[in-house]
Amino acid sequence: MSDVDVMARARNLLEATPVLDGHNDLPWALREQVRYDLDQRDIATDQTGRLHTDLARLEAGGVGGQFWSVYVPTSLQGDAAVSATLEQIDCVKALAARYPHRLRLAGTADEVEAARADGKLASLMGAEGGHSINCSLATLRALYDLGVRYLTLTHNDNTPWADSATDEPAADGLTRFGEEVVREMNRMGMLVDLSHVAADTMRDALRVSRAPVLFSHSSSRAVCSHPRNIPDDVLAQLPGNGGVAMATFVSKFVLQESVDWTAAAQRELVAQGFDALDSSEGAKEVLRKFEEANPQPTATAKTVADHLDHMREVAGIDHIGVGGDYDGTMFLPEDLDDVSGYPNLIAELLDRGWSETDLGKLTWHNAVRVLRDAERVAADLQRTESPSIATIDQLDG
Repeated sequence: MSDVDVMARARNLLEATPVLDGHNDLPWALREQVRYDLDQRDIATDQTGRLHTDLARLEAGGVGGQFWSVYVPTSLQGDAAVSATLEQIDCVKALAARYPHRLRLAGTADEVEAARADGKLASLMGAEGGHSINCSLATLRALYDLGVRYLTLTHNDNTPWADSATDEPAADGLTRFGEEVVREMNRMGMLVDLSHVAADTMRDALRVSRAPVLFSHSSSRAVCSHPRNIPDDVLAQLPGNGGVAMATFVSKFVLQESVDWTAAAQRELVAQGFDALDSSEGAKEVLRKFEEANPQPTATAKTVADHLDHMREVAGIDHIGVGGDYDGTMFLPEDLDDVSGYPNLIAELLDRGWSETDLGKLTWHNAVRVLRDAERVAADLQRTESPSIATIDQLDG
């Protein structure tokens, strides 16, 4: 088939089984850029050059469902982190209220399917970082009641109860309270998101969880050696758990040369007085200048497809998905540089011989199934378990 024919086939496939993407940081971008003034960043208009995401490009990309990240940075702790997370949730709800012709809030698998049937983009929420609950299971439950359907156990830094992939080990995985967090999430039906966590935290969570887990935006460590990616022994456990690993597009997580480039860029940030992971406008300007002098290695859809090929081989077709991390990173593959790019990835996978059935699982069915399975587990657990009132002092004292 010609490239034109393959792309047409990819677009037709996405009309039938659109993307349910695991992670998009639009709410934080709106907070940082315009402090949630949606008039200044009207995503019903073209936001190219300002955001990776707007309604027209979501439609062009074949996106039918999105986990919007209600992320807050670990520089916010305690009640400040909780308050900022609530503001992020409020932003997602404001977007759905402002664009009801395109977006519909969803909290269950049935609601996701119903939104799709009505031609709406199903809008779910995921909280990125366990610091958002301030070591409080009651706060965790409150986030669930507000519509949050996954919690990433850590972000870039450890929580008091779980180790992050990009911090020094302190708990060797999960503490006893961390295990209780996982159990309470299972009881509620909130997905346990293992992106950003240390490999030992992944293994502990898989040991403890009674429900399928999620990796909302992580790729394969065997293909690209970065601690944010998933080791093969963990991927191999997903069939037994029922979970889904959603490959991310972030260049520094998918291309080994970009890992090395990023390390050099971070050294430049530190030399200029910034934290290595700073995302402020000043830090971004330092990175822009660094990239002008040191062009970044280029990832493409082929790079991401290499990860998906490997993840399918190790975990199986029923346990993979996609989580682009749009509006949460500066550097993306050249043909996946905004939310309109998903057809390029599907076309690449079609060229590699992936069947339409398998691609439908990748883009939509696996993510919906993991939601439904978590709901089923929660319904069973709620017959025999009450909400946990354990505290971190009691368990980890």
